[in-house]
Amino acid sequence: MLTKHMEKHDPLLRYGLFDAKVPRYTSYPPANHFQNDVGRRNQMKWLTSVEGNETVSIYIHIPFCKRLCWFCACRTQGTTTLRPVDAYVDILLKEIATVRAKLPDGITMGRLHLGGGTPTILSPETMTILLDKVFGAFAITEDFELSVEIDPTEASDELLQALIDFGMNRASIGVQDFAPKVQDAIGRLQTLEQTNYVVKFLRNAGLKAINLDLLYGLPFQTRANFRETLAHVISMDPDRLAIYGYAHVPWMSKRQVLIKSETLPDTIERYELAAIANDLLLSVGYKAIGIDHFAKPTDSLYTADRTGQLKRNFQGYTDDQNKTLIGFGASAISHFSDGYQQNAVATSAYQDRVLTNGVAAHKGYEMSDNDKLIAAMIEELMCRFSYPTKDLRASFPESEDQIRQTAVALMQHYIDVFKISGSGLVMQPETFPLVRIIANYIDLFTNKDTAHTAAI
Repeated sequence: MLTKHMEKHDPLLRYGLFDAKVPRYTSYPPANHFQNDVGRRNQMKWLTSVEGNETVSIYIHIPFCKRLCWFCACRTQGTTTLRPVDAYVDILLKEIATVRAKLPDGITMGRLHLGGGTPTILSPETMTILLDKVFGAFAITEDFELSVEIDPTEASDELLQALIDFGMNRASIGVQDFAPKVQDAIGRLQTLEQTNYVVKFLRNAGLKAINLDLLYGLPFQTRANFRETLAHVISMDPDRLAIYGYAHVPWMSKRQVLIKSETLPDTIERYELAAIANDLLLSVGYKAIGIDHFAKPTDSLYTADRTGQLKRNFQGYTDDQNKTLIGFGASAISHFSDGYQQNAVATSAYQDRVLTNGVAAHKGYEMSDNDKLIAAMIEELMCRFSYPTKDLRASFPESEDQIRQTAVALMQHYIDVFKISGSGLVMQPETFPLVRIIANYIDLFTNKDTAHTAAI
């Protein structure tokens, strides 16, 4: 039966929102199209091509967790002791030293993000060693941002204080859902009290930028219990929220076989859960950013959105304007002007490569001029729900015919989605949920076997 939201949004049904499987478009091409050894062959060339006065962003991947949440499809591994974690950090230090030696002397670091896995699994002593190495290798900018993904069940006061002392000014805290039945079904037990404690600790320490991450589409999630989770989250007063749709891909992430398909909301129910989050957050003053983020008007993501500077990368939506991202650690992805480079995915393979070569690049993708054009088209769609023909022609003057032909095709195929504006085409607000389907329409890598994530 159609709900009130669906009755208003007939185009969503007509264009297959509830049946489609499409990439998330955190990169173009999507990472599952990266090619073996391309990163390895190009890594040194791309590192040495970074400009001498450039500001870069750094990502460090910590793959370890003391618990393996069943919903997670990230590259992680379990551990009950810190010995493999400390050994891994020793390898990270070698990789950082090798990569830094290949980069020009004058570069600065504008962003540093620690992700995983569970970065807060590190002891305060090991975290200090790691960050001392990073800050010793890279000079920072005046507006430098240090962001860390935090698991409230695995974050001691001492570690949090160490991060604060190093200048952490943004924390991203995983929540997913507070309903006990949902938590039990995804293997992630995390109390409201634990989460509240970490939020209050960080606020009391002066942190002014806190993100909370949630998932919809989880097993046993209902409109009622998701509303309760959202109410708890709002009471914590985060500056930014990411609310992603759960991707059930047990053929890719073996631990997801522990989540029974019959316990999951269907696509129509997923849409309703997303709509509930949208309506509730807007009602209390948050602003919608892209398809799955919300921010207060005081948050930098809101500013980026309103000034046309919103970007999209492997962390989702971002205000990061740096054109080069350098990833360290197992499975970490780097983004250069001419392509993507991904480190060896398995932790053991990563460590072996660094011990042998000092670096660990394996997969990657070298961008053609046409790839860069389509990547720009898709980022405009994902970030601004627009197809700005004027801006695209200015950036890619040699592709004027292709830009025009794509605009015509979009108008013809999605006749009641787009309207013509002074700058090109813009999507009508009620059709925004279709944006990944539309991006997929112009994606030259479209493949039903690799586009496995529900469109809603």
